[in-house]
Amino acid sequence: MSDILETILARKREEIAALQARIDIGTLERIALAQPAPRGFAAALTAKAATGAAVIAEIKKASPSKGLIRADFNPGWLAEDYARGGAATLSVLTDRDFFQGHDDYLVEARQHTALPAIRKDFLIDEMQIVEARAIGADCVLLIAAALAPSRLGELARLAQELEMDVLIEVHDRAERDAMIGLDLRQPVLLGINNRNLRTFETRLETTIELLDGIPAGYDVVTESGIGTPADVRTMLSAGVRRFLIGESLMRQPSPGDALKQLIG
Repeated sequence: MSDILETILARKREEIAALQARIDIGTLERIALAQPAPRGFAAALTAKAATGAAVIAEIKKASPSKGLIRADFNPGWLAEDYARGGAATLSVLTDRDFFQGHDDYLVEARQHTALPAIRKDFLIDEMQIVEARAIGADCVLLIAAALAPSRLGELARLAQELEMDVLIEVHDRAERDAMIGLDLRQPVLLGINNRNLRTFETRLETTIELLDGIPAGYDVVTESGIGTPADVRTMLSAGVRRFLIGESLMRQPSPGDALKQLIG
């Protein structure tokens, strides 16, 4: 596990303790269950993938490795712009300390568009999963590098019980093999992150190298490093039709226009 990931997870444990002190899980569950039904994150990707590249367009203000990415940050406008540009779904960073995100950004993004949204954060506890549904998330991210397989399975099943979809992110073959075969309702979104968490090197070949042996019921999402139409064509030719794209779009004056040019 990388030092930055260890640092982030230590902070998450502090946030979870603060959340537990602020509200009990029963009250949080009642808030979650009172939300309108999720919008169908995986289904929206499948519908878009039938005709081309299905993009999870990311709303991200900053990152630990790159610092501030976008100063003029308006989640509502960004969501609308992405929708105009052809995004299938949205990814919204809610981590505050390392990515300058906020739960309110997800709420605001969903208020400005009908697109489903994933809560992009470091989720390691049931309270965070329930909280995700309480703020309106349609999907949650679970990172294999941050969770033992059995724990990942428990949190994924809880998310599915709350009718959210799950994107499970892996970085290498060992993580991929560990999560395949978990007792989860299909389909499952299997995110392959092309960025090595330990070296931060980004290789598009990572996705292609991990495609072999993935069984039916797992829809692959390629993550990180997609910045040109040629990158998109490379993935489409390999049979990958779902993409999570953020930084290369967020740095453009109109991320929606940039997305439209990227996917044609």
